Amino acid sequence: MREFADFIEECDRAPRLNELTEFFSTTASGEAGMPIRPPELDRRLFPVDMTFRRFSALHPLRQGPFDKHYLSSIPYRLEEECRLGSAILKYARARKGQLQLYTLGTAEGTMARVIGELGNGRIETLSCSPNVENLRSFYAYGVPPHAMFFHGPFHHLTSQRVQEDVELRKFGSGFDIILEDTTFQMYSPNRFDQIRFVSQHLKTNGLFMFVEKFRHEDDEEYRRRERQKDHSFKARFFSASDIRAKEDTVLTRMDRNEVTLSEMSETLRRFFGHSFVTWNSGNFYTLVSSNSQQNLDLFLSKLSPPAIPAEYVYADLPYRLYPESEARRLSGRSWTL
Repeated sequence: MREFADFIEECDRAPRLNELTEFFSTTASGEAGMPIRPPELDRRLFPVDMTFRRFSALHPLRQGPFDKHYLSSIPYRLEEECRLGSAILKYARARKGQLQLYTLGTAEGTMARVIGELGNGRIETLSCSPNVENLRSFYAYGVPPHAMFFHGPFHHLTSQRVQEDVELRKFGSGFDIILEDTTFQMYSPNRFDQIRFVSQHLKTNGLFMFVEKFRHEDDEEYRRRERQKDHSFKARFFSASDIRAKEDTVLTRMDRNEVTLSEMSETLRRFFGHSFVTWNSGNFYTLVSSNSQQNLDLFLSKLSPPAIPAEYVYADLPYRLYPESEARRLSGRSWTL
């Protein structure tokens, strides 16, 4: 892994594993950061979709402490997780054979656990986190079917580690879907090397999904959306002092590692021929990228409409992030850019 030696060292020095360690540990254990009340799904927004309803019924029963904090912090993020999870299940049913899913940065891996449980063997999942508290939450409901957990940060899951570990070896051929959930922004703004490193594990025609918070070219617009999030949504679950405390301890560090959506677009086009924006909530977006238009179209056809009130949405969805004609088509392993 000499190719990634500098990148791995950069990640080891990152805020996520150093100055933010206490925040993630106490929140994952439930000692701090807990909402006044648990997040609840707004069922008025549900589509007429049995898979979505089954997923959304099981998800709250499998949540751990960090999920309760996280899903109370971003407007309608719980609904989006259920939307993504149910779409992945439907996508797997439409594909031949068993699919492999890797979710990084999803704390206790609730989404992956639920997908494994409802997938009836059609999907094998892997989650990861450096926090032992998240590992304990992953197994709090017993050993989940068709779901594994790697205890470590994403950059420690090297291709060599996958091949040498007896339990991880079943993922050695790569993943059909990789989901990065607000992880990269906790490390650095180096999206190129982050995507390059993780894409080692992505199959040539796989889907790479990103849930990220993006900076805005207009700082005032960014702050306006943040105020909307804090006062219209987070205030339902956290006190004003809790919201200020998190901003002081976490968000100011995280903000320095965010990129703009246009910067992300420029990076993604170096890896993927196709990228779509499929969800938006203030400064948060879901992106789906692939070098297979066929697989991407199939997945998009399984997505139900976004379950979020219109006032939080600042884009007409879904939309192509960059024109296909301008996309730089690369094979899954062509990283000499």
